[in-house]
Amino acid sequence: MALKGRNLLSSLFASSRSSLTCTYKCGNACFGECENKSNNPYFADQFSRRTALRAGSLSVVTVGGGAALAACSNPDDASNEASSSEGKGGKTSEANVELTSAEGMKFDPVQPNEKDEVVIPDGYEQSVLIAWGDPLFEDAPEFDDKNQTAEAAEKQFGFNNDFAGLIEHPDDDNRLIYVCSHEYTTEPQMFPNYDADNPTEEQAKIGWAGHGHSIVEVSKVGDTGELKREFGPLNRRITATTEFTLVGPAAGSEFVKTSADKTGKKVKGTLNNCSGGITPWNTMLSGEENFDQYFAHAKLDDKKAQESLERFGMEDGESQRKWERFDKRFDVSKEPNEPNRFGWIVEINPLDPKSTPVKHTALGRFKHEAGNIHIASDGTVVCYSGDDSRFEYIYKFISTKKYKEGDIEHNLTILDHGTLYVAKVEGNSPEDEIDGSGVLPEDGAFDGKGEWIKLLTSDTENNKFESHVDGMSAEEVAVYTREAADKVGATKMDRPEDMQVHPDSEKVYVSLTNNKYRGATGENAKKNKEEPMEWAPIKENKNGLVMEIEDDHAGEKFTWNLFLVCGDPKEANTYFGGFDKEKVSPISCPDNLAFDSHGNLWISTDGNALESNDGLYAVTTEGDTRGELKCFLTVPTGAETCGPIVTDERVMVNVQHPGETDDATFEKQTSHWPEGGKSTPRPAVVVVWKKDGNIGVDKK
Repeated sequence: MALKGRNLLSSLFASSRSSLTCTYKCGNACFGECENKSNNPYFADQFSRRTALRAGSLSVVTVGGGAALAACSNPDDASNEASSSEGKGGKTSEANVELTSAEGMKFDPVQPNEKDEVVIPDGYEQSVLIAWGDPLFEDAPEFDDKNQTAEAAEKQFGFNNDFAGLIEHPDDDNRLIYVCSHEYTTEPQMFPNYDADNPTEEQAKIGWAGHGHSIVEVSKVGDTGELKREFGPLNRRITATTEFTLVGPAAGSEFVKTSADKTGKKVKGTLNNCSGGITPWNTMLSGEENFDQYFAHAKLDDKKAQESLERFGMEDGESQRKWERFDKRFDVSKEPNEPNRFGWIVEINPLDPKSTPVKHTALGRFKHEAGNIHIASDGTVVCYSGDDSRFEYIYKFISTKKYKEGDIEHNLTILDHGTLYVAKVEGNSPEDEIDGSGVLPEDGAFDGKGEWIKLLTSDTENNKFESHVDGMSAEEVAVYTREAADKVGATKMDRPEDMQVHPDSEKVYVSLTNNKYRGATGENAKKNKEEPMEWAPIKENKNGLVMEIEDDHAGEKFTWNLFLVCGDPKEANTYFGGFDKEKVSPISCPDNLAFDSHGNLWISTDGNALESNDGLYAVTTEGDTRGELKCFLTVPTGAETCGPIVTDERVMVNVQHPGETDDATFEKQTSHWPEGGKSTPRPAVVVVWKKDGNIGVDKK
């Protein structure tokens, strides 16, 4: 029998995310009622709700450096059909074993802190590449935070930068193309004497310009990893007013037509662009996440339309930013279909500044987090994406068109031809072994199997679309994807965010940020839609999880295990791939993911619940040191770590919403990063490089 430890998890959920961030980033999505009110019959077939935890107490057993670590090994258990032996724990649980960190991991970890600066390891240097308001064009004015205009903002770097990527420059080996999304604006911190009840039209238009994307040419600085921004012909701003083309099954349907666009194929702007991905054909994918918050007066007589609004948490009344006062498209009572034109994966071609970006409706409409591409051995394109809300789902799209290297015209159509799936996940342990304490079940791992359920097949070229959901047309599945996933019994997850495929093993890694209502009791009991399950085994999950999936990428079956159960390693309920917990950094609320050239997984965090600043972490996924996790950097007060880019030469992060703490305003700032003194905090991009070599390796 596996050894078990007692639960040391606090019953209180205390994310560091401020009320200001919650208001302007996601419209307080985590405080209202859960948007997913389904009661999928699939769960009833596999599990029953428990009304009480297992009786009796559990004892702590310490092995090596970690509580309950011995529970990580049970290699001979034939009943564990889902995971590889690596999923059951590394070799460091054996006594007296000293291991050397893997390549890419050889740096001294940054300790938890609350400093108003970016803290990096010894032996590394940093600089700010670009910050909110910096000009992207030679005719753009220098930033003046007290005298902003919409005209200037459209030519300057946008506000809260989230996803980022680097693309090779087509003409200059000394340059790269930096691309990034601007998720949202925080008006009280942007404008002097901002009146939230009575914003001006100019402030609204500056907010529109602060959203969207920036594309910036950057140059390499000598033989370092440092980068410098340039005024180049590929520089571009995309905002909440840029024209997009709607393609796929929803395009031209009655669900997306408005008074301004009777064709249902031309959309004005993009909103709340969170994580995304860089495609092998060098385009940028970007997910429209919490778009619901921008719409007002969401009360309609049409029953189906109203149910959809409620499924995204939209309500009657004014919006926070009051944009509906200046553009009727944000007023649902006047333009009932306008919300249906958001919630898509957006594709942008950074190499063609005159190209019209598109919204791919074949990939479904939900609060997209990520859009990451994997090319199967036969050229099939697979796109993974999470729906970033409590108790929402993970999806993938399998193309019918094959990837053709160098054929950009062909590749730009790939995501319009294929099948959209949603995941059903199943554990393999008895339900009484999953009690919400985080104690490993007797087979030594949180693991199981799953299947991908068909939702929609698209052939945009021939205008042929097929629904796989009873009672819903193809257009309805595209627009009402959440409801379609409800119908087929998809598995409710804990805020699924980024999904990345390992470059060598081809395993899929999924960050599950947190879910305070999972198995909640007390004042949150009514908001508890699910008890702890093997794929979400922590009651009132405050620190998050990282799932590891072995997927038949172009098929419909997969197995899974929990690679990380995040939190303070001193707590018995945490798990780090089997690695000695005395030798890892604390981590909370995993969000964006990236891989380095050595195959290490890098994790940025959002909302650290451990009373320290958010950061960027590296963890080994394979070999003897699997699960060794180190903090590489932390971001300033009130900030979130976003958009990690990790190469041999440099690490880059987007520092989003510095100083965004409770009740912070333009006049009352709690951060002055990056310029220091009494300056206004500015979201910005940081580049880190090693003084005498490559990232995370010893000098040779």
